[in-house]
Order: sequence, then structure tokens, then C-alpha cells
Amino acid sequence: MISFIVPAYNEALLLGATLDAVHAAARAVCEEHEVVVVDDASTDDTALIAERHGARVISVAHRQIAATRNSGARVARGELLIFVDADTIVNEAVVRAAVDALRGGAVGGGAAVAFEGAVPLYGKLLLPVMVWLFRATRWAAGCFVFCTRTAFVAVGGFDEAFYCAEELVFSRALKRQGRFVVLRQAVTTSGRKLRTHSVREILPLLGRFALGGSRVLKQRHGKELWYAERREDPQAVQRMPTG
Repeated sequence: MISFIVPAYNEALLLGATLDAVHAAARAVCEEHEVVVVDDASTDDTALIAERHGARVISVAHRQIAATRNSGARVARGELLIFVDADTIVNEAVVRAAVDALRGGAVGGGAAVAFEGAVPLYGKLLLPVMVWLFRATRWAAGCFVFCTRTAFVAVGGFDEAFYCAEELVFSRALKRQGRFVVLRQAVTTSGRKLRTHSVREILPLLGRFALGGSRVLKQRHGKELWYAERREDPQAVQRMPTG
């Protein structure tokens, strides 16, 4: 069975569409599946939306993405684990490719990424570079990561010492267990961070990460892009799911 694990904090606007896409893709590839939404201290209707869209909900209060993903994996029943962010849309092609890779002997992997909605020019220019870099280094983008349960247990899950870039650390750990693939098929993830944060905010942040190394990544301070209250997305109303 495939277990789709969806960490979520105040994702009532986008979560329904994400879960509908997950169910549709799993049915299209004729796979038994479950969806586990890990509601991480949400103050909106995230849990209610998750239940309405056929997910099993567990509640945690970590406010730390690695710990939240690990909590979902601990209760999941499947032998194949697919971690999907709450603002990310999967499709039949990418789910089928991930399952085929795992059943073909891979221990884990990721996928190409496309942004949903309009994004600033710097985002459009940065995306192909990032997709190439992730494929060249065999790193998984955090919005879509998959692995076998055996490999997940072997590496101890996501490293909870990290407040961001935990998917890169996880990718590196999985590569030591066996073959790790980055699919050419793409998922579509929200461009809201690029719409609500300027290039003057994001690029210096990435620079600090590159220069500071793991020491910087293990501190909550300076990670407002992930952990501060979310800014209002000008396109949010257009993407509100029904149901």
C-alpha cells in the first residue's frame, strides 16, 4: 500500500485540491492507498477539510516540518511512503513513476517541480536552474519526496535537528542506502512564497544558508519564510478548492 503523508499548518484554502489530486492519481494507477494529514497546530479548518476529502488526520504541535513528517510516517500503514506538501498537486504520471521506481529497486527519490500561478520574473528564471541542480545532485525537493519504509527506518526518518533543508539531508542519507532517483515527471507546487516575498528577502536568505552551512539550518531564527505567520497570497481566492 502507498501512504501519502501530508504535513499541514493552516492550509484550509489549498488542502482540498491537494487531497483530491492525490486520490485521483492513486486510483488512476490502481494502487491501494491511504492519505495521512498531519495537522500541526492549525488554527483554521485544516483538519475538517482533510476529513471531508478522505484523509486520516493526526494532530501534533511541533511547528517543525521534519518532526511533522516523521509523525505521519510513524502512523502510516503503507510500505511505500510519499510525502506531499499541502500546497502541491500531484498527477498520475508522477505517482506512477515514483511507484515504478520503488518497485524497481530504488530506495527513494523526488520529482521535477513547476510553480502554480503567476510568479515574479526571478522565480521563473530560478526554477529551471533549481530543477537542473536537484537532478544533478540527486536531491529531492521537499514538496514531493518518496521512499520505501525500510529505507525510511534505516536512516531514522527526517533529521529533526534541521528547521529547513531537511529534505536535502534526507536525500543524502537515503543515497547511502541505495539508488535514489529524481523523476523527470513534475508536481505543481504553489508559488505563494515568491508572490508574497520579494527577491531582496529570498536571495539573501539563500545566501546565508549557503555560507553558514548546517549550523544556520539547525536554528529556528531566521526561518520566517517557513515559520512566521503566512502572508496573504493575492491569488489565494482563485485557488480555493470547493467542498
